[in-house]
Amino acid sequence: MPRPDFIELPSPDLAAAKAFYAQAFGWGIADYGPAYSCTTTGDVDVGLQDDPAQATQGPLVVIQVPGLDAAAAAVAAAGGAIIRPAFAFPGGRRFHFRDPNGNELAAWQPA
Repeated sequence: MPRPDFIELPSPDLAAAKAFYAQAFGWGIADYGPAYSCTTTGDVDVGLQDDPAQATQGPLVVIQVPGLDAAAAAVAAAGGAIIRPAFAFPGGRRFHFRDPNGNELAAWQPA
């Protein structure tokens, strides 16, 4: 069953965000380039996005799905709006959408 398994936070001061979460919660955080880091627990992970061109306005809930194209079709059929078409990133592919209340979420499929 598709479920949220990732929350991405805009983090314009990536070093401060990494230090905070490591100190406050003991999280191990891996770097995936100069502007992105995340936990890798395999449960519900947290990503820290420093790139303003990629960051959302607020926390981004990311839902893991078994098939990205089918999920995009289901989102559109249910009244959601695809606001960022599918794109690849290290680890898989994802797209962003708005639900009928205007909340931005993403769906992803592991590689």
